[in-house]
Amino acid sequence: MADGQTKPQHIQTKSSFIWSIAEILRGDFKQSEYGKVILPFVVLRRLDCILEPTKEGVVNLAETLTSDLDEATRDMILFSEVGNNVKVYNCSRFTFASLKGQDPSQLHANLIDYISQFSGNVRDIFLDKFLFTDQLKRLNDSGSLWPVFERFTEIDLHPDSVSNLEMGYLFEELIRRFSEISNETAGEHFTPREVIRLIVDLLTANDDTKLAGRGIIRQVYDPACGTGGMLALTEEALKEFNPNIRVELFGQELNPESFAICKSDMLVTGHDPEQIAFGNTLTQDAHKGKRFHYMLSNPPYGVDWKKYQEPIKDEASDLGFYGRFGAGTPRVSDGQLLFLQHMISKMRDDETGSRIGIVMNGSPLFTGGAGSGESEIRRWMLEKDLVEAIVAMPTDLFYNTGIQTYVWLLNNRKPETRAGKVQLIDASGERFWQSMRKSLGSKRREIPDAARAEIVRLYADFVNGESDESDVSKIFQTTDFGYREIRVERPLKLNFQVSDERLVRLEDEKAFKKLDASEREAIIAALRTIGEELYCNRDAFEKVLAKALRSLKDIKLGAPVKKAILSALSERDEEADTCTDKQGNPEPDPELRDQELVPLGEDWREYLAREVTPFVPDAWVDESVRDARDGKVGRVGYEINFNRYFYQYVPPRPLEEIDEEMKELEAEIARLLKEVAV
Repeated sequence: MADGQTKPQHIQTKSSFIWSIAEILRGDFKQSEYGKVILPFVVLRRLDCILEPTKEGVVNLAETLTSDLDEATRDMILFSEVGNNVKVYNCSRFTFASLKGQDPSQLHANLIDYISQFSGNVRDIFLDKFLFTDQLKRLNDSGSLWPVFERFTEIDLHPDSVSNLEMGYLFEELIRRFSEISNETAGEHFTPREVIRLIVDLLTANDDTKLAGRGIIRQVYDPACGTGGMLALTEEALKEFNPNIRVELFGQELNPESFAICKSDMLVTGHDPEQIAFGNTLTQDAHKGKRFHYMLSNPPYGVDWKKYQEPIKDEASDLGFYGRFGAGTPRVSDGQLLFLQHMISKMRDDETGSRIGIVMNGSPLFTGGAGSGESEIRRWMLEKDLVEAIVAMPTDLFYNTGIQTYVWLLNNRKPETRAGKVQLIDASGERFWQSMRKSLGSKRREIPDAARAEIVRLYADFVNGESDESDVSKIFQTTDFGYREIRVERPLKLNFQVSDERLVRLEDEKAFKKLDASEREAIIAALRTIGEELYCNRDAFEKVLAKALRSLKDIKLGAPVKKAILSALSERDEEADTCTDKQGNPEPDPELRDQELVPLGEDWREYLAREVTPFVPDAWVDESVRDARDGKVGRVGYEINFNRYFYQYVPPRPLEEIDEEMKELEAEIARLLKEVAV
């Protein structure tokens, strides 16, 4: 449903009515806890309305089933009795209508009995994930249970009155409103709707011919599905385009409450709830072997995965590309690229292929130098030509963070025009956002419909720097983001002198400090016999040093002490001779060592001759530093730096203008001081 589209009036009415029930909780519950009571009650009422017509038949049939029947067979029989592909049943003879006629003092016990008689897939939602029995007890203890329950009996949520699509609208509206009054959890479990719609629009752009007609099936997956907003809006967009399309939704979520809301949403909107799994996607893939047409996600940013790194690293090393993390693993402080690799592993290998839309912060774009896990993952994705586009989003879009975010779009069936290319769109500027009338946590901005349409158009039309669009959409070759990191060395040049200052440095050397006091004194005395002459050649000084130390017949000097002496008595000197190794080769100076990033496709020798040796003629490249994969000089790295490609130089103001402004300020300050003095 587009942002500008109006929900049916009766859905808005029901939403307002349910919202009003939350007022009963005021005083006994915090505002941030309202959703923990109201959302489970909405699900319970919806299921009650769905199951009531077949309730008697299900209860009677359940009583005839023998106790030795396994749960799977029992479920299949009772699901069949419910019909309409509904994957839930309840064996309690209670309904909301019959509970209303019971003694109010028994309502708490009766509701617990009612909930415990659901099929296992729903019972788990209420008891283990929503922890609904705890909320019922709090309601009962505060005297609010009966008023809340009685109000819910007044709502008709039967599918004949509220369709699955309308129920999705209702549930989405309630989730949004509860998230907005609970900023402490909003950002964790709720992605702004306009962001989701942008991702969905980008994912489905140019897919018209693939989605048209009858018999079309599309499977959608979110590995960090939260409350299910991305899944629901993707289905909505697909069905708006083609009402006959069959959309199957899959997801996995680690947070119990978010999982409960998402699975409940699948139940109340007629989806298979078993396709929403609970658990850690990175360590326990609940959809192993499955492949999906569309995948989208907003995984947690900068979340530490250290506590479960062992199974992930084991999978990466043991299975390689036969597993999910063959390209590498990022640093344990941020798992975003793990989620992206996981999604790539679930791309379809057929003619249709798969498309991925994922929101991440800036870290996956450039964190990690050549050879690091992050760089190797970027390298793998770009060399496989999976990355189609990256969109820089405005800041302050999310509820719990104001940082810059980026939408990555991946496609393993790129059209020919996009082969070997990546489109970068900078949609962070003012033309793509508007300020909100009221901030919600860190969310101060939103993307209006017109801006969303403009971003999608730039992407769909594959715009590359046309007229006024040149500053926001650019096309690059995948190799444009790659480089070779070569190690540039410069010769070590030292002078040597036995001066008081340098002898003091020697006394601070660790290896020298470990000697006895008498040994230290003897060494210092021997060194002073050399005098204070300045030596600019290390070999010459070492001969003089060896002669001086030969007088120390009773002291055995190990290599660490000799090294400490040379280090303390030396200083870097550009006028000194170059230090050489035993083969006569120049010895590199570690302090002058540098790394140069040579663009892929350019010969490093030509780069060195143009960018380095004109300024430091004695520099050379350490050719022993080679890439682990292709064996060539220099390690290959990849990074995508938006600032580099979209930076616009703003010249400083003229000095005359600044001087004039300073004079005006000085005059204003003088005037104010004069008024104070008077």
